[in-house]
This record gives sequence, C-alpha cells and structure tokens, in this order.
Amino acid sequence: MKSFLLVFVFIFPVINAAIPSIFGSNLIEKTCRKTPYYQLCISTLVSNPHSFDADIEGLAKIMVHTIDAKATHTLNRINELLEQSQRGSRSHDQKEQQELRDCADRYNEILKGDVPQAMQALHKGNFRSAKERTFDAAAEAISCEEEFSGQSPLSDMNMKVHDISVVAASILKQIHRNRDF
Repeated sequence: MKSFLLVFVFIFPVINAAIPSIFGSNLIEKTCRKTPYYQLCISTLVSNPHSFDADIEGLAKIMVHTIDAKATHTLNRINELLEQSQRGSRSHDQKEQQELRDCADRYNEILKGDVPQAMQALHKGNFRSAKERTFDAAAEAISCEEEFSGQSPLSDMNMKVHDISVVAASILKQIHRNRDF
C-alpha cells in the first residue's frame, strides 16, 4: 500500500502536468491544419511555451506577437542597410535607397498600425477586424518586396512576415467562423 501511495504521489503530478501539453498540442495541430502554411504555424506555436495551454484566441495572439517580432527585425535590417548606404560602406544607388525608405514606411505601418489594431480588435473580440489587419500586414510585406526593381535584399524577411501574417489571419478566420455559429 505504501508503494502504491508513493507511486501515486510521484506519478500523478507528472501525468497532470502532461495533460495540458497533450491537449495543447492537439489544438495546435488542429488549428495549424487549417492554415496555408502548416509547418510554419506548427514551428512558430511549438516554439512558444505559452501555446500549449492557450485556447485558439491565445494562439492567434501569439501569432500576432510573432508578426510584431518579425516586422521589427525586418525594419531594423532596413535601417541598417540605409545607414550603411549613408556611411558609404555599402554602395546603394538613389533608387535602391528610395526603395528601402518606402519599405521602412510599409513596416512602420505594420508596427504602428496593423499589429496594434489587430491586438486591440482581438482583445475586444472583433475577430473580423483583427483578421483584416493581419491581412493588411501581409500585403504591406509583399508591397515592400515589389518595391524593388531588381533583387530585394529583404526577400526572406518579407516572405516570413507575409507568411506569419497569413497564418495569423487564417487562425482569426477560424475563430470568426466558430463565433458565427
């Protein structure tokens, strides 16, 4: 009897701790299956420890925060490239400098407009508006890519912001659909 009690005392907390992770990963799997970038969705959510005990709205918030992080990283890179060109350590022609400035404007719109508005809408339960703002962020990233007449120095970063934004919009669309029923 004492052995059973010891096993119960030590095993129960382990099982109890694992249950939310099992259910959390099931929700992640189910949610990501309905997005256009399944692997990106899975890897993004699994890399965030808060996702395992989040509901679908929590997963959407994590994705919107990820848009913010990726867009911030991209804007920092744009500013580095502009700074390098102004110091003369990297040769940019005037056209490419303007393309970079235009991209900076687009990323400022993502960071100062789209992401905060998406988060605000999410907190208010306005999932349609949040979805629209994340689609806007995706469009801004693609517009930055299209600014360049030649090879963009930001292609990988633009595509990451675009794809994460589309995943976020897809999750928000799932929530919006479920709320309509």
